[in-house]
Amino acid sequence: MFTRLITSAVFAGAGAGLIAALLQLTFVQPVLLHAELYESGQLVHFGAEAVSAHPDLGGLDLMRDGLSVLFSMLLYTGYALLLLPLMAIAEQRGQSLDGKTGLIWGAIGFLVIQFAPGFTLAPEVPGVAAADVFARQFWWVGTVVAAGVAAGLIAFTRSWFAWIGAAVLLLAPHLIGAPEPESFAGPVPPEIAALFAARAFGVALVGWALLGAFAAYFWRTSAVHSPATQARSA
Repeated sequence: MFTRLITSAVFAGAGAGLIAALLQLTFVQPVLLHAELYESGQLVHFGAEAVSAHPDLGGLDLMRDGLSVLFSMLLYTGYALLLLPLMAIAEQRGQSLDGKTGLIWGAIGFLVIQFAPGFTLAPEVPGVAAADVFARQFWWVGTVVAAGVAAGLIAFTRSWFAWIGAAVLLLAPHLIGAPEPESFAGPVPPEIAALFAARAFGVALVGWALLGAFAAYFWRTSAVHSPATQARSA
């Protein structure tokens, strides 16, 4: 089973990570590179002269973009190693795994890992004012853990008390609030910052949904071709 888990996670993570990386290079990276022009001072928001909203961002950088693709595939493989064991447990408890349920599992992963912390601590462009990094990381980890426990309570229990507890866990980090700087400042126009956050969330949602669908597919496929299954059918 361990080999089946690793194999399914590698294939699912590589496929979802590749597609997510291509989407990121197409939709997210141009916004990030645009923001970096303001961070470096090459462009100035509300300066003396009007600034084009469509500057030259350069072409393909094989080293940078190739590493982005590789890291995305590795990252989503790690996500798959977190997601697949939970999917396997759900299957053992009688839940079916197919493309549709895989999409749902992927959406849950997105909600736990990215949307739950991002709801209050949104993706940020370079150069914005921010609170202490350690405090932000501590809040982020706590929020992800709380959201993960809440998702587990919702998925694996049938008690109203557990579901109420899940709601409390989901709300508590945001009611407490994420660490914020003393004042907000930054050279990047807010329109670019908003577009970056929206596209980062959008690409992440697609990546997670595909990851769940691919994970379910490869998990079921590996079950068909496993020695135990072949021995039973022989």
